Amino acid sequence: QVRLVESGGGLVQTGGSLRLSCAASGFEFSASAMNWYHQFPGNKRELIAFINGRGGTANYVDSVKGRFTISRDNTKNMAYLQMNDLNPEDTGMYYCRATGYTEWGQGTLVTVMP
Repeated sequence: QVRLVESGGGLVQTGGSLRLSCAASGFEFSASAMNWYHQFPGNKRELIAFINGRGGTANYVDSVKGRFTISRDNTKNMAYLQMNDLNPEDTGMYYCRATGYTEWGQGTLVTVMP
């Protein structure tokens, strides 16, 4: 079955960086686009970054453009989200998800201190 395990979250100060990882299994990873979602406390889960199966195309929501970079390693079935210049609005849970599948991982918590 599809399994997604996010990691790499933590506590960071404004302006800091974190790199999130998503370990995927149970489906044909290289054939699947991957997505990162952000859920600010009390808000809905929001799609913030997308990367296609081969890794040649990436899209971002405006609020993270220029600060976040999505990438993947199809040899390891891993997806990543490099987050730079973090601010308190980036606080929340981060989830990865494969396009075409309904499963979610447990997420990883990012807390950005003012």
